[in-house]
Amino acid sequence: MTRCSGSWSPETLYTSHPDLSEGRLAKLRAAVVNARALADVARRIDLGKHIKLGRGEESTGGREKASILSDTVEALIGAIHMSGGIEASADVVHLLFDDVMVAAASMGAGLDWKTSLQELSAALALGVPEYVIEDDGPDHMKTFVARVRVGDQLYGHGTGRSKKQAEQGAAETAYLELSEAQARAIDAQA
Repeated sequence: MTRCSGSWSPETLYTSHPDLSEGRLAKLRAAVVNARALADVARRIDLGKHIKLGRGEESTGGREKASILSDTVEALIGAIHMSGGIEASADVVHLLFDDVMVAAASMGAGLDWKTSLQELSAALALGVPEYVIEDDGPDHMKTFVARVRVGDQLYGHGTGRSKKQAEQGAAETAYLELSEAQARAIDAQA
């Protein structure tokens, strides 16, 4: 990814990917600037071990909670910006997120499975996908399981620590199943 002078911004996305549509750029930004991506960056640099937590959070695995990790990355970047200025914070953001940006740009439909599934479902005139969610476990350690109803059939299977994560997993498998079925139907007609 090309560096921009000064700071990392939506302009960085545009200058690095001038061939992408506005919608695709918005998906790319959302894939990089979200709690999951921030938490992944925190895990990659092992930031969790440096967070001071109360006993409650410590006992419930707070060092691995996406919300705590993503908030800590944001706070760290903010502190660097306040103490070192925009150039220092931009350098850190580039160091931490350029690889994430490159990976996200190559994901295609996987950039946002729910949106991609909704677009495919609309193209196939199957209506709006509806997610069916079940959860299990105590409030502080819930696991969510999602399936998605497209048309009159249930597709996909996703699990996660949040509803959103489970829905994305279900959307991914549903998208792949529907895409494969569509390809088989096209081949059968040929």
